[in-house]
Amino acid sequence: MAVKKIQSALISVFYKDNLEPIIALLKKHGVTIYSTGGTQKFIEEQGAEVIPVEELTSYPSIFGGRVKTLHPKVFGGILYRRENEGDVSQAAEFDIPAIDLVIVDLYPFEETVASGASEADIIEKIDIGGISLIRAAAKNFKDVTIIASKNQYAELEAKLEAQDGGTSLEDRRYFAAQAFQVSSHYDTHIFNYFNQIEAIPTLKVSESKAKTLRYGENPHQAAHFYGDLEGLFDQLNGKELSYNNLVDVDAAVNLIAEFPDQTAFAILKHTNACGCATAETVKEAYQKAFAADTTSAFGGVLVTNQIVDKAAAEEMHSLFFEVLIAPDFTEDALEILKGKKNRILLRQKMGLPGTKMIKTLLNGVIEQDKDLATESKEDFKVATKKAPSQKELDALVFAAKVCKHTKSNTIVLSNDNQLFASGVGQTSRVDALRQAIIKAKEFGFDLKGAVMASDAFFPFPDCVEIANEAGITAVVQPGGSIKDQDSIDFCDAHGMSMVMTGVRHFKH
Repeated sequence: MAVKKIQSALISVFYKDNLEPIIALLKKHGVTIYSTGGTQKFIEEQGAEVIPVEELTSYPSIFGGRVKTLHPKVFGGILYRRENEGDVSQAAEFDIPAIDLVIVDLYPFEETVASGASEADIIEKIDIGGISLIRAAAKNFKDVTIIASKNQYAELEAKLEAQDGGTSLEDRRYFAAQAFQVSSHYDTHIFNYFNQIEAIPTLKVSESKAKTLRYGENPHQAAHFYGDLEGLFDQLNGKELSYNNLVDVDAAVNLIAEFPDQTAFAILKHTNACGCATAETVKEAYQKAFAADTTSAFGGVLVTNQIVDKAAAEEMHSLFFEVLIAPDFTEDALEILKGKKNRILLRQKMGLPGTKMIKTLLNGVIEQDKDLATESKEDFKVATKKAPSQKELDALVFAAKVCKHTKSNTIVLSNDNQLFASGVGQTSRVDALRQAIIKAKEFGFDLKGAVMASDAFFPFPDCVEIANEAGITAVVQPGGSIKDQDSIDFCDAHGMSMVMTGVRHFKH
C-alpha cells in the first residue's frame, strides 16, 4: 500500500521513556513538531526544534494546565480531510496547518487510583486533552497516524525506519484500532471508579493484557486469557498454562487461601480437591493430602501456602502432576522439581484481587459477589442436645472449608487436619455421601469418629442416617430446611452432634 510521508507531528505525553528514538527519526526526516509543557522541554533536550502549541493557537495553557490543546487550530489540523476540497479550503482560510502524526500517552489514572491517592488527585489524572486528541486522530486515520500509548513507541519506530519516515493506510488503521482500545479502556476504569459509589447497574470490564492459549477446554475450542497473569505469578518452569490449568489454578489458590494460619497442602482435579491436609511441614501436609486419593492425584494441580523445601520436593517429585503453586521454593527444591521440563512451577506473589465474579450466560452476563464467607467455630450454632467436642469442632471447621470449594451437591468427610473423601457434583446429596463413604473406605480410612460437612441443608434425615451407619459422629450444615428437625431428632437419638451455620455454599 502507498506510504504517506509524515511532515508534521503533535506530541503530548506523560511518560517520556523510549521516546528518544522517535524524536531522532522525526528530526532526521525534517518533521515539524508541535508540543507543550514538559514534553516540549524533553524534545528540545533531544536537540529537535519545537513549535509550542501556545504559539500555534495564540492561547496560553490555562486553568492550571487543564486546557492546552483544546483549540480549533489543533483539532482542525488533525480532523480536516485532505481529499475534501471544502476542508482544505477552510484550513487555508483559517491558517490551520495539517498534523500528520499524533503521539499521546495519557495521565496514569489507573495507577493513581491503585496508589490510594486522594479523590482530588485522582480527578486531576482524568485526561481530557489527550483522550480528545486520540479520538480525533483515530477518526481521521485515512490521513493521520495516532500513537496512543508508550507501549506503541517501538512499533512506530520500526514503521518509520522501514518506510522512510512514513506510514501506510493499513498502518494507520491498525494504530486507530489500538487507539480506540486505549480510550475505551481508560474510560472504563474512570466509570468503574465513580460507580463504586453510584452503583449504576451497568457492567464495564476491560483487560488490555491478553494471552493466546493453546486451546480451550477442548482442543477444538479457541481460547484467550485476559488479565495480568504475570502480576500474580512468576512461572519458574514448565510449558505454557492451558485453559484447564488456569481453571484449576484458580480453584487451588482460592481453596488454599482458607488456611492462612496453618501449613496446608491441597491436590485438585477438575477444580475439586481430591486431597487436602494441614500439618507441621509441607512434606507431611503433602503426604496426608496425597493419601486421600492416590489415584486422582495423577495429573493434578498441587498448591501449598508455605515455601517448598528439599524434603517436600523429594517426596512429591515421583508423582506426575501438571502444576505446583507455592509462595516460594528453596533452590535445592527447584533443582529437583525442574527435573521434569514440562512441570509447571508457579510462585504466587499475591492473593487473588477483587470481590466480584462474572460469567457469560444465555445472551448476557451474570455477576455476583465472590463467596468470601468462611465459618469459624464462633459461627456454629449447636442444633442437637449433644455438642461437638473441641476436636470435632476443629474438624468441622476444616471440613466446611473444603466443602465450600467443592462442586455441588457435595459431602465432605474428614478429621481435623485431613480430607478423607468427598462426594462431588452429584444430583443427589445422598449419592454424594455414598460416593464419599465408598472412596474413603477404598483408600483405607476408618470413618469412626469422622465428621461430615454439607454445602446445603438436608431436606430429609437420610444423610445423617447413612452417616451414622458409617461411624460419623458430628455434622456441619447450613440448615434452613422445613424438615431440619427430622435430621436433628435422628442425631439426638443416636448420640450425634450437629451444628448449623446459616450460610449455604452452593458451587456450580
